[in-house]
Amino acid sequence: MRAGIVVVVALALFAQAAFVQEAVAQETFVVAPKALADEKAVFATVESASVVPARARIGGTVAELSVKEGDAVKQGQVVATIGDEKLALQMKSLDAQIAGLEAQVAQAQTDLTRGEDLFSRGTIPKTRLDEARTAFNVTSNALKARTAERSVIQQQVTEGRVLAPTSGRVLKVPVTTGTVIMSGETIATVAEQNFVLRLRVPERHARFLKAGDPVRIDGEELGKSGAQFGTVRLVYPQIEDGRVVADATVAGLGDYFVGERIRVWVSAGERTGFIVPGSFIVTRFGIDYAGLRKDAKSVIDVPVQRGRELPRPDMPDALEILSGLKSGDVLVRP
Repeated sequence: MRAGIVVVVALALFAQAAFVQEAVAQETFVVAPKALADEKAVFATVESASVVPARARIGGTVAELSVKEGDAVKQGQVVATIGDEKLALQMKSLDAQIAGLEAQVAQAQTDLTRGEDLFSRGTIPKTRLDEARTAFNVTSNALKARTAERSVIQQQVTEGRVLAPTSGRVLKVPVTTGTVIMSGETIATVAEQNFVLRLRVPERHARFLKAGDPVRIDGEELGKSGAQFGTVRLVYPQIEDGRVVADATVAGLGDYFVGERIRVWVSAGERTGFIVPGSFIVTRFGIDYAGLRKDAKSVIDVPVQRGRELPRPDMPDALEILSGLKSGDVLVRP
């Protein structure tokens, strides 16, 4: 019984010691030099990776518009309907021709059946039978030709439905109902989904920018709290007006406003420095102090010179320390 009690007490003491060690680890921070990105602030715009026009496939008059600026569309959705009166007239003409040819085919089929019956009895010569068969074949082929022409007209009528080429947001609709357009004209402009940040960085920083680099955005720019992080997806090889263009993916950009300007911090090189969590720094009478552990029982406050805030995914409140600390110092949370 006593042995069991001793074991339970030992386990309890071990768990308490582990908890104390974990708490101490959470309340202290060891200063060590880290590679810091030399960040530069640039302006970026929220843009679609590609803007695709929905074009008319036939000429005619816009009979119906199904979307307006700002609408979300799916790929294949009907954007507008174009009508052409000439197609309707051609359809009616072909329908009349097809009806007449169907009657001729029926008559030719009757004549061919009667001719085969009379030829089997020996009443008419084979020449008359061949003439009936030829008349039936000619009429049948004429009916097939008119039916094929009607299918072409029907396809043109179907192509009057302008479809969205991709899923996204409608940016512009430069036509109205009743507008006369030609084949190939733009009916609507659609911005593809999955918006990106398009950066324009001065070309002197081009050698530091590459795909996969992180970018940082102040949360207030997106209506959120805290820093937001993204990744450079593509760096364009062509320099425009002395600036390098790159695309970055950032979660939460939204899918409505296109062209919105946002300030973004990008890396323009690396340097070595000290960063500590901001919660370890306290300000008194305008001077910043850090609690420095001298031994197991004593902690002293040392003045430090703070630099810029450098939030990182692993340390959201990271703060650069310019002077006052050295590598190996153990800080204690105030």
